[in-house]
Formats: sequence, structure tokens, C-alpha cells
Amino acid sequence: MQSITITDLFDLRETIAAELFAGATYPWEVLPQIHDFIIRLGESLPEDRYEVRGEHIWVAKSATAAPTACLCGPLIIDEEAEIRHCAYIRGNVIVGRGAVVGNSTELKNVVLFNKVQVPHYNYVGDSILGYKSHMGAGSITSNVKSDKTLVVINNGEQQIPTNLKKVGAMLGDFVEVGCNSVLNPGTVIGRRSQVYPTSCVRGVVPQEHIYKDREHIIIKQAKK
Repeated sequence: MQSITITDLFDLRETIAAELFAGATYPWEVLPQIHDFIIRLGESLPEDRYEVRGEHIWVAKSATAAPTACLCGPLIIDEEAEIRHCAYIRGNVIVGRGAVVGNSTELKNVVLFNKVQVPHYNYVGDSILGYKSHMGAGSITSNVKSDKTLVVINNGEQQIPTNLKKVGAMLGDFVEVGCNSVLNPGTVIGRRSQVYPTSCVRGVVPQEHIYKDREHIIIKQAKK
């Protein structure tokens, strides 16, 4: 059984949304609260650093958003973030400071910590991505089970009910997800772990491990 609490996965100093996690134990617990939190936080943001670009849409003046990007609120785009050509942000999204949301990437009900990169053809829904985590081109989160039942987190022999129909992936700080991988509903990947390209990931990947396939999840070797 692996540790998968908020404090195990994330450095809350690296997000404008730190208060969202107050009182919660597991990160998926805050998913239903993202909408209302954004509105409260957005209304308190300083006008000299953030501008309103639509109903419940706050964009830092130092951030850049391509004219072809679709921005739907509630949404906060933090300072120095970059929203590239044809990105589709569907609402209930916080894009962290210095984060990159790339070409044709779609986001929905998501918190991206600072300096997250989802730069190429990614779908990220009902998920939380920790500081400097990166999803390779074409990698996606699957956030609904095929039988539409509530998502359960499989952590070894432990099964943790989320009581939610939609839960994507929880990526700890510095996680690397290889190109064209699928993160199934309720996937949790620990800090500094890596996922091989074209993987189909389910359950919990411990921190500082490499996911090759379900039968081969190995400890990362320290760099010499």
C-alpha cells in the first residue's frame, strides 16, 4: 500500500490554489469544489496583475493566450502561463504559473500546479497535476469508467471509494508521462515517477518508480 495523500503528492507552495486542499486528505476529494473555489479566488485577484476576459475568467497580464484558444469559465490562468494555438479550456480550470497548455489540448475540471506541461494533443479531465509534471504528446486521462460506476482507487489490496463518477489522474510533482499513454480513471502516480510511452496505467504507481507495464514497475536508480 502506497501513500497517496495530498501531502505525499504535492508541494502546495507551488499553486495559487493551495487553500482548495485545506481540510482534505486525498486530492480527488477537492474535484467537486474547483468550480466555486475559482470564482471566490478570482474575485480576490489584484486588478493590476490579472484581467477579466469574460464571465468568471481571470487571466494574468503576464500570461499569453493564442487568439485561437477557446477559454471558458470559471478559469484562472496564472502569471507567465502559455496557452497555445487551438487549446480548448472547457471550464473549472486553474492553470498554474509558468504552465504550458499546448496545441489542441483540452482541459476540464482540472488544477495544474506551477510549471506543468500539457503541450501536445492532451486530454486532461477531472485531474490534478503536480508541480513540473509533464504529459507527453498524445497522452490522456480517462475520467469515466466504461460501466459508468463510481471510481475506486486501487492501492495494492486497499480499495478507496471516491464516491465520484468522474475521476481522472492525480500526478505528483515532477511526474513524467510518456507519449500516447492512457491514464485510466483513478490513476495516482507518485512524485518523480515515470511512465513509459504507450502505457495503459491503472491504480497507483509509487513515488520514484518507473512504470514499464503492469508487471514491471521498478524503482528508479539514483543518478551517479
